[in-house]
Amino acid sequence: MAIRIYKPTTPGRRNASVNLHVEVTKKTPEKSLLAPLSKTGGRNNQGKKTVRGRGGGHKRRYRRIDFRRTKDDMPATVIGVEYDPNRSCHIALLRYEDGTLRYVLAPKNVTDGEVLLSSADMIDPKPGNCMPIRHIPTGLMLHCIELEPGRGGKLCRSAGIGGRLTNKEGRWATIVMPSGEIRQVSMDCRATVGVLGNSDHGNVKLGKAGRARWLGRKQTTRGVAMSHHCHPHGGGDGKSKGGREPSNRAGTGAKGGRTRARGKSSDARIIRRRKSVRYGQLKV
Repeated sequence: MAIRIYKPTTPGRRNASVNLHVEVTKKTPEKSLLAPLSKTGGRNNQGKKTVRGRGGGHKRRYRRIDFRRTKDDMPATVIGVEYDPNRSCHIALLRYEDGTLRYVLAPKNVTDGEVLLSSADMIDPKPGNCMPIRHIPTGLMLHCIELEPGRGGKLCRSAGIGGRLTNKEGRWATIVMPSGEIRQVSMDCRATVGVLGNSDHGNVKLGKAGRARWLGRKQTTRGVAMSHHCHPHGGGDGKSKGGREPSNRAGTGAKGGRTRARGKSSDARIIRRRKSVRYGQLKV
């Protein structure tokens, strides 16, 4: 059982659950691949708060991840699977034949002793192997997908997810994203075969406010509890938002509001938008 629920000995424990991280086999990180990670507290270089609800949190060190996988045609052995405090999925430590150590995102069911490979040509499409999309058979699940050749994996990097390669035509490959969006990616972009591990990450319940503070998430005030000039839901008599549709402090729709910038050149490569959370319709 990857999720453990304890006896309700305290009010906070009653509603909490804990991820056991059963896939993790290595407890200590590789020191040569660590980097310092400074905190901003949601403030910019002028010290002004630009992102609300951030602050505190446990001290972390960044793990340098190899998102490009350009060390081609050299077998790499998985030394161990580690927990990474900076992302939801686990990471795997690889040792190449020349002794080089690299961190990669850990696919599901990949464990110690397995040999992974990356190449610019066609190789065995087993989970953890990386190659250009033109050499990957259609129907397979992919993760750490590049948007531009050579820029490193950008898509499908969260725990338990992957995009399905459905079609290859001309210069473009069609991928169905976990959100339901269907987009085209260049055939020269690299991707890693398989689905990422730690799929139980989304099933964890924090149970108490303290665990959220450990993650650097501060408490938030409800909009209906604010004044009318502080939030669109504020003001009025009693708990009421005045019939207005749910929105955030800036007025953007809280359920299905657009978050992607308009006019991006990559819009031409999106065949179908992700579905709206609120209406269940296609995004425009």
